[in-house]
Amino acid sequence: MVTAQRSSTRGDARALTSLVAVAGGVAGLAYLTVAPTRGWLVLAAVLVLDLGLPLVARSRGRDDWFAAWLVLAPLSIFQVLPDWSLVTVAGTLRFPDLGGPRVGDAVPLAMAAMWVPPLLAVVLLAGRSAWRGAVLAVLVLGIAEYFAPTLGLWEPVGTFTERFGVALYVLPAEALLGACTVLVVTHARTAAERLAGAAATALVYTGALFVGLLLLDRGQLVLA
Repeated sequence: MVTAQRSSTRGDARALTSLVAVAGGVAGLAYLTVAPTRGWLVLAAVLVLDLGLPLVARSRGRDDWFAAWLVLAPLSIFQVLPDWSLVTVAGTLRFPDLGGPRVGDAVPLAMAAMWVPPLLAVVLLAGRSAWRGAVLAVLVLGIAEYFAPTLGLWEPVGTFTERFGVALYVLPAEALLGACTVLVVTHARTAAERLAGAAATALVYTGALFVGLLLLDRGQLVLA
């Protein structure tokens, strides 16, 4: 029994790793090209992950992965709202034009699918703990924030609290994002609950970003 469980776990890991490897190969190819091909390949890479995940989950009998995807897929789409707000309202974020479709000429359409991989990692590692979700989100998304400017995906603009390429005002919001995501994945059972939970999480994240911007970043103007 134990041996069978271990074999199943290894098979699950191989299946998920293979999916990530395929998406990573497409992403790697993207950075051997230039715009506009690069932007289209980035979009293809995230779609491979996002659309491949439910297929892998079903084929491996991982109902927990599939349930998580049912929350993370709409949440990633809703996350265009905070990104768009930071670009057009706060002016603290910029997405270089790598090519491919954009939302309102401000946010690459690829961002509507790009939140699934990091948040899936947070959910899988956190289990049912919102606190672990908060800590892991800061770590995972903080790493993404660090490497994004190097990869040309996005970059902070005009922030006073930027450290090592990371705008610090986003970290409390990312902690809330991780905690809320774990709670929704853990407790939502119906399609309506998952959709409402995903929308509420994106709204909480958006509000937390602007509170963080006011208190941790723009507040520096008062203290200066």
